[in-house]
Order: sequence, then C-alpha cells, then structure tokens
Amino acid sequence: MARRLFCEISPLTYKISVAKMRLIRHGKKLRSKKRFAMTKTEPLPILLYSYKSLIRRKLGKVDMTLQENKAINLSLAAPKVNGIVIGPGETFSFWQLVGSCPKRRGYREGLTITAGTPTSGVGGGMCQFTNLLHWLTLHSPLDITEHHHHDGYDLFPDYGRQIPFGCGTSILYNYLDYQVTNNTTDSFQFIVYTNETHLCGELRVNRSQPSAYHIIEEDAHFVRQGEDYYRRNRIFQRVVDKTTGNEQRRTLLKESNAKVLYDAEFINPDSLRAK
Repeated sequence: MARRLFCEISPLTYKISVAKMRLIRHGKKLRSKKRFAMTKTEPLPILLYSYKSLIRRKLGKVDMTLQENKAINLSLAAPKVNGIVIGPGETFSFWQLVGSCPKRRGYREGLTITAGTPTSGVGGGMCQFTNLLHWLTLHSPLDITEHHHHDGYDLFPDYGRQIPFGCGTSILYNYLDYQVTNNTTDSFQFIVYTNETHLCGELRVNRSQPSAYHIIEEDAHFVRQGEDYYRRNRIFQRVVDKTTGNEQRRTLLKESNAKVLYDAEFINPDSLRAK
C-alpha cells in the first residue's frame, strides 16, 4: 500500500498543506520581477478571437444547485478581469486580479475538483473562467507561462462538448495560477462578462495580426484496458500566415491518456478502439 502524503491524512493536514503552499507562493510573488498586468481600458480596436461558454451544464450526476451558484461566482469574478490590458513585457495572473473567493465577498458553494474527484467548495467554478481565458489565449501569440490541468482523468461524459478534451485548466487560490506573458510588441486585452446563460469572452489587440491561430484535435478515441477505459487524443496549435495561407508552424500542445471515471455506457461505441 502506497504511503499517504501528509495532506491526505486528514482534513486538518490538508488545510495545513494548503496554508503552507499559499505562504510559499506569497513569498515568491514578493521576490518576483514580473510586471503584472493591472491596467484596464475601453475595448481595444481589433477583435482577435471570441468565445462563449455555457454556464449551467449537465455534468454527470453533479447537483445543479452547484451550477446555479457557479453562475453567481462567475458574475462576481468576471468584472475583476474584464478590460485588463496585457502590455508588452507584462504578465497576466488570474489570482492577482480576482483574489480569494470567500463567503464574505458573496461567493457560494460551487463545483470543484480535488484529487481527481468532483466535490464542492466556496468559490467553485473558477476553472470554467480560466478554461475560457486559456481557449482565447491559444488563438494568439501570447505565451502561457503557468498552466495546470486535471491530468489523468476524464471526469464527465460529453454533453455538447465544443472544446477538445484536454484544453482545460486547474486552479487553486493562490498557488495554482493561470498566467500568460506578452512577449510581443503589441498590447492584448481580455473582455469577459456574463449574461443569463453564458460566460462570454473576447481577446482583443491594438493592431491587426499577421498570423491566424487554429486549434486542432486529432486521433480522438477511447480504449479499454482490463476493466478500465481511457480517453486519448492529441491537440495541436496551427499557425497560418494570413496573407499567403501557408502554415508557419504546427505545435503539439497536449497528448491525453485520461482514465474515464464515469460509466462506460456514456462512451460513444464508434469512438472505442481495440487496445
């Protein structure tokens, strides 16, 4: 039997471990030489990419009350990011802008993922926020400098999935952050807001860009290994010259091999391959 980590012994040791990691992260921030994006302006003139994410989604057996609460959480967090400009040499940090999400600030119990298991916690739902930001960023020349994801697990069946599996993010205040650095000479901007049904996002820029960015999923399928099922795919970023249409580069972003944690009856049999 594998030895348990200190954080796995009890709820108390988990809280101690979280407090330790937050303290370490705070110390790193004080020593950091990064210039964090803090300026907000009216929308920049050029729309580079836009996307909207359905807020109340059916996710397996997840209590829909958590989805309703997530809608509130997202509506509280979105204005803190909306309009932020990432200037040349600056770094966007999600937690730098949003901060902690306690009850006293109006946040409610929403869906969270802990050790590959769906659970709930105050402020839950922020992963959907960074998922949106990540998807926008992948369609730009911005550099993703901190990104975590729920590696190794396929938690929920597909219900109208629009973004390829493996493009998600995992965050936890404040030591699992989502950060993007602008190493170009242009200024980029996130516009984010909620309506009754969706979390809406735009990535804008101060001038037209010479290249277009496309995200491509290949070789998506499931395999069975013993009694378990695994989801596999590969995700590429394709950069194309807008003038010539020629491919400038093609980069492998992610290769997934995630264990399926829901009933196999929800797997499309047409996507199941022999090992």
